[in-house]
Amino acid sequence: MKFNIKLFNYKRLYIHFCLLALLNIFFSTGNIQAKTFSINDLEISTPFETNFDKNKIIDEGFAQAFNRLVLSILQTQDQKKLSKTPIGLIKSMIETFSIQEEKFINEVYYLSLNVSFNKKKILNLMEKKNIFPSLPVEKKIFFLPIIVDKNKDEISIFSENYIFNNWNSNNQKYHLLRYVLPTEDLDDFNLIKRYSKILESYNFSEIIKKYNLDDYIISIIYKENNAIKVLSKINFNQEEDLKNISFQNLNIDNYKEADKLIESLKSIYENYWKSKNEINTSVKISLTISINNSDNSEISKFEEILDNTDLIYDYHIYKFNNKDNYYKVIFNGSPDYFLKIMKNKNYEFDIRNQIWIVR
Repeated sequence: MKFNIKLFNYKRLYIHFCLLALLNIFFSTGNIQAKTFSINDLEISTPFETNFDKNKIIDEGFAQAFNRLVLSILQTQDQKKLSKTPIGLIKSMIETFSIQEEKFINEVYYLSLNVSFNKKKILNLMEKKNIFPSLPVEKKIFFLPIIVDKNKDEISIFSENYIFNNWNSNNQKYHLLRYVLPTEDLDDFNLIKRYSKILESYNFSEIIKKYNLDDYIISIIYKENNAIKVLSKINFNQEEDLKNISFQNLNIDNYKEADKLIESLKSIYENYWKSKNEINTSVKISLTISINNSDNSEISKFEEILDNTDLIYDYHIYKFNNKDNYYKVIFNGSPDYFLKIMKNKNYEFDIRNQIWIVR
């Protein structure tokens, strides 16, 4: 019996020292895997001259990385609010950076950078500026533009359509939408011609289903003299919406003006997608969650999920014992939305008490 008691005391002492070691790790390093916004493969080039300063080139890279991040997470009307952000402030929000490649060719210096920005600092800046950023979520969508010439009573589709031919010719790295245009198909051509008088009510499902994409935009571009009206049938995440956009004094028979229309429509669609992924930084709920700590791999998996859930502003372990870890999680959204996100990641919770328990 004495032997058993002594063994039990050693076991408790061992657990105690293990917990102290863990405590030191958790509270001395903070959130080791803090979530970041990453900008990769940023390329800069500059002539190699006598006053060449590599540090200034890298600073320029930081500024360009921040600008690309702004273009990818903010809608057009908010982007100008951060156009004059000082380089010192930009550098203070950088978590890590790495030089992927640097080379000299014909007296020109080329630099390729990867830059990661601290997510919390970026969101704090947006909140101070009263800006709602969006999650930089890329989406592949089916896209079909149809030009209806009301003066000539004819429609243009596929390769006979300048918008179709040039839609993907000037994609930017900060664009989140990736467009898949249809191949020229005689059956599809005849189908569209057949329904040309009722395009606004036709659902195009017979064409869309061939591309195994649930998300799509059908743009019906009405041309009448120099006035353009665009009806966009947008379906994102099984939610369909109609958008009517008008452009005056725009002649899309002129290639430069047609390119302006493409640029404008892409900006409108990007803004629409960002509006679906806004982070309301003014909403921060605090959740208390406990998880059994008997399995280190499960703890690591849970923390990895927290690290990679974009709407989680912050989290930390605020206490633990020999059975459970207790987390404080700050979430930019409602409790129900948190539960929905975590359910999609195969996590269920007992929420009957203030402390939610991972099942």
